[in-house]
Amino acid sequence: MIVIVDYGIGNLASVLNMFKKIGATNVCISKDYALIEKATKLILPGVGAFDAGMDNLEKSGLIPLLNKKVIKDKIPLLGICLGMQLLTKKSEEGVKPGLGWIDAETVKFNLDPLLKLKVPHMGWNYIKIQKENPLIDSKSKSRFYFVHSYYVKCRDESQSIATSHFGFDFTCMVNKDNIYGAQFHPEKSLKFGMQVLDNFVKL
Repeated sequence: MIVIVDYGIGNLASVLNMFKKIGATNVCISKDYALIEKATKLILPGVGAFDAGMDNLEKSGLIPLLNKKVIKDKIPLLGICLGMQLLTKKSEEGVKPGLGWIDAETVKFNLDPLLKLKVPHMGWNYIKIQKENPLIDSKSKSRFYFVHSYYVKCRDESQSIATSHFGFDFTCMVNKDNIYGAQFHPEKSLKFGMQVLDNFVKL
């Protein structure tokens, strides 16, 4: 059973609907401790500010359970957008520590004014696979939908598995063991996003 973790922030219904489109039936949205305890895979979605996301997670009381499921039990987890950023140790957007599951920090786009690029990075963009992984075929030319002003900067470069380009190459997918993250929105990325979620189901 895949549980989309409801901690009061994120477009949960859109993620669930995309799972339904690919025919995944054993997927639900929940903040119930007992149900999350039974999960075999987890989705950590999210939109908005880093501190608000961590504050909501703390208030939900779910962090100890998520640590158990992800770090001890090693079940697959996919963080999406803010959910990926929360996997890092900290963010320039706030003062709260992140979950720290990925050796990385979240930093703001600081672009050369001569590039005339507007932050947030918003819209469709191609990604480049840096490391073989089960979520996306390295031979495919895939593009995804992004909306973000901050990006994940890996201290351990081996945990960066894909990049995209916005003024410079930045990490848009991470992986460490059973933990995955995608800065883009697979639920808004049509067939490309559907493939990522389908591959996650098949892990």
